[in-house]
Amino acid sequence: MPKPLNRTTADVNAAPASDKVLQFGEGNFLRAFVDWQIDILNEKTSFEGNINIIQPIPHGMVDVLEKQDGLYHVLLEGMKDGSPHTEKRLITSVKGGINPYENYEEYLALGENLDLEFIVSNTTEAGISFDENDTSYEEIPSSFPAKLTALLHHRFNHFDGDPDTAPVIIPCELIDRNGDKLKEFILQYAELWSTGEDFYNWVDTHCTFCNTLVDRIVPGYPKERADDLKEEIGFDDNLIVAGEYFHLWVIEGPDSLEERLPFREAGLNVRFVDDLTPYRTRKVRILNGLHTSMVPVGYLHGNRTVKDAVDDEIVGPFLQEELYQEIIPTLDFPEDELREFADDILERFYNPYIKHELSAIALNSISKYKVRVLPSLLKYHEIKGELPHRLTFALAALLCFYKGEWNGEPIPLNDSEAIIASIKEAWSAESVEETVQKILSTTSFWDQNLDDIPGLTAKTANYVSGILENGVASTIQEIDG
Repeated sequence: MPKPLNRTTADVNAAPASDKVLQFGEGNFLRAFVDWQIDILNEKTSFEGNINIIQPIPHGMVDVLEKQDGLYHVLLEGMKDGSPHTEKRLITSVKGGINPYENYEEYLALGENLDLEFIVSNTTEAGISFDENDTSYEEIPSSFPAKLTALLHHRFNHFDGDPDTAPVIIPCELIDRNGDKLKEFILQYAELWSTGEDFYNWVDTHCTFCNTLVDRIVPGYPKERADDLKEEIGFDDNLIVAGEYFHLWVIEGPDSLEERLPFREAGLNVRFVDDLTPYRTRKVRILNGLHTSMVPVGYLHGNRTVKDAVDDEIVGPFLQEELYQEIIPTLDFPEDELREFADDILERFYNPYIKHELSAIALNSISKYKVRVLPSLLKYHEIKGELPHRLTFALAALLCFYKGEWNGEPIPLNDSEAIIASIKEAWSAESVEETVQKILSTTSFWDQNLDDIPGLTAKTANYVSGILENGVASTIQEIDG
């Protein structure tokens, strides 16, 4: 019978005395990514800091976290050096959590902690936004940036604007230039609330806002095998979180951060950089781009998960050739680092522990192709003077996918009604080439008229016809033939 999990039953010492980190968000990703890394910092370096967690919405898991004294297990599963690898770790870096909706004053008082150095967050992509209805900090605001502004303002007043008390703010939300966006909204609230020029300047000049890139697949609570895992670890842990072994955190910030956060000393895959842009481009084009190409090609061929696709004798080699022959040559990054990153990505795709459904990745695939795949196609065309076979084939497969049915069965499209209706209308044209021309010339899809690119409509239409008449496998074999 598993024991209750707390610091007494687990025989774990109290968290370090220094409350260095304040975290907005108690969800699976932060607990399996940031808190896991801070835990390793505490073990392997002299960091000796712990985390106080803020629940960013009225209903969450802080009560469960408090019941377990901040303790929980991270289960990592994935491929390591070509073989399946698993490890479990009891996380002890979290001191506790606060629901600010129940005690706003206690929340603000966290700003009075002199040891506070770092603020991290993951409040979903929609979390970093400006809510004009947050007109005051006298009671708890709704948006995350407004809550943070209230805490920073309280800290500023408590320490009389001492520059040395300005924290480093490291958001992990999956939006471009997340630190810049968060700072922009905080300064907007400072103006809206008339907090004064001194506070505005303290935030603008002395608080450090880092743009970041985070990467780890975190499926979350392993519900189907939770009982077995609890028996294995011996504790009734209701916050077990499963994630893949791979992790990457790229932080754009001042050089001094690497000394203050010695992740590399602890052997963690964290990069401190002057410019995040090439790393973001690398991830979007390689990881996300390959995912987006994989969906229609794999799905129409009969694959239903990422692992199905990379294991497939037709789709697997197609994706590898697309990656190494057509995507990597378009990126301005050291080739050895690109190939190492690409090798890691493929190893992650082979992860036998994660069932990543293609239908889940298919959400908003038109806009995803525009952002993740199209830039590689256009750059390849610019560099080589010809159209890439596989990136174009992925576009053709995408148009067939959005036809909405395959072999007499409906395809689960998940996109805006306007996009689905527009493509459905295009498929009513008299010829495949006319259908392709209509879709590629819809500038609202691609932010440009793709029909203007010499040969793209004809080449795409040829692949579409091949897929419809002979299937994915035969058409891919013609490309390779």
